[in-house]
Amino acid sequence: MIRDEDILNVDEPELTASERLYFPILVGMRTTFRHIFKKKITVQYPEVQRTLRVENYRGVHRLNRDADGRVACVACFMCETACPAHCIHIVAGESPWEDREKYPAQFDIDELRCIYCGMCEEACPVDAIELTPEYDLVGRTREEMIFDKEKLLEVFDRTNGVKPRKNPKITGYVATGRRNGSEPPRPGAATS
Repeated sequence: MIRDEDILNVDEPELTASERLYFPILVGMRTTFRHIFKKKITVQYPEVQRTLRVENYRGVHRLNRDADGRVACVACFMCETACPAHCIHIVAGESPWEDREKYPAQFDIDELRCIYCGMCEEACPVDAIELTPEYDLVGRTREEMIFDKEKLLEVFDRTNGVKPRKNPKITGYVATGRRNGSEPPRPGAATS
């Protein structure tokens, strides 16, 4: 049984003059009419394509190359760990180069499983993985949509001029930090 003190009576609020005349509906109709008579911005895709803001668009992945043309990844597994969709798979191998310990012997990204959040790009300490402005990704099978290391490096070769690599300085790696032909840091020199 419900007690009388537990019952809460709510009175109907008084409407103002504008609310009684349905002015909010007129404001919405004004917005609708403004869109009806506005210049159309529809494009005939794929013949005509809009320009994208390259600096913040997240499309197909690429695996960057360092200044010597090698894969920039040092197989630290940060991108694989940060990925919420678990679409990145890395197998590390001993590096054939003197300036790093490891490199990715295998690097796979399942583009169908990826949610294009950019967490891998943010987690990478050597800026080895990036999301490009390419968005027209086509594959006929699921296997075609799993990008291996070679396919990711091909995407870098195609998109290098569109979105240049930031190439951060990393302590302990001699070949990092080159920008616009500048000299690399000397071995043993302090890097910031």
